[in-house]
Amino acid sequence: MPTHLTVTRTEDLTAHLRRVHFRSDDLSAFEGSVHTDRYVKLIFPRPGTTLPADFDMRAARASADPQDMPVVRTYTALEPDVAAGTLAIDFVVHGDEGVAGPWATRAEPGDTLLANGPGGAYAPDPDADWHLIAGDESAVPAISAALAALPDDATGECVVVEGPDAPPHLEAPEHVRVTVVHRQGPGEPFAEAVRALPWRGGRVQVFVHGEAHEVMHGIRPYLVRERAVPRADLSISGYWRRGRTEEGFREWKSELAATEG
Repeated sequence: MPTHLTVTRTEDLTAHLRRVHFRSDDLSAFEGSVHTDRYVKLIFPRPGTTLPADFDMRAARASADPQDMPVVRTYTALEPDVAAGTLAIDFVVHGDEGVAGPWATRAEPGDTLLANGPGGAYAPDPDADWHLIAGDESAVPAISAALAALPDDATGECVVVEGPDAPPHLEAPEHVRVTVVHRQGPGEPFAEAVRALPWRGGRVQVFVHGEAHEVMHGIRPYLVRERAVPRADLSISGYWRRGRTEEGFREWKSELAATEG
């Protein structure tokens, strides 16, 4: 069953990042969730349509016309409090572009959404000698959660690649350095920024997420082949693909998985 979310308030963190606060009468799906990259699949009805409270996405895919299906977008769920029934989600907004951003721009208290999940696979390991955390704008919510979960004595490097807007302030332990790189134009500043980070000794745990081409083709080979980071200590994936909707991105990931086995 999906989780029912109701908007309680919104706030603008930057010119293009809006945080929407939700409440729910039942956040039991989040009981025991410890992943800092926990995510939900938000279900946005097509214009002029509504969804029943017991809407089942899998069942609908098997029977409904694809043109009538709601739109699904994936977002990091921040600070879920099961007892209080609250959580927040950060949305990147660019005017009328996309589906979720315009919804977040117009969101008012009382508006509702259905959400499936949560999923997730990463949480900082306090036994790691140091941490490498990196991402672009899309990964800032997960990065914020990861930094907040690090022990006070953690050491490491964090790099965030942003557009022209100043990112929200990221709180980190004293010995975790946060570097913000502003994207100025074409090229792959994300991969360059990760390669420029000092490489420390000992066991590193890595979390790198962002634009899929930069992550999977620019950064993954560096970490896996050149730095020999074990797969068990590496959380790396694309959150989005430049020039593609989420549906197109899922198709691209399937093609990539088939090609690489």
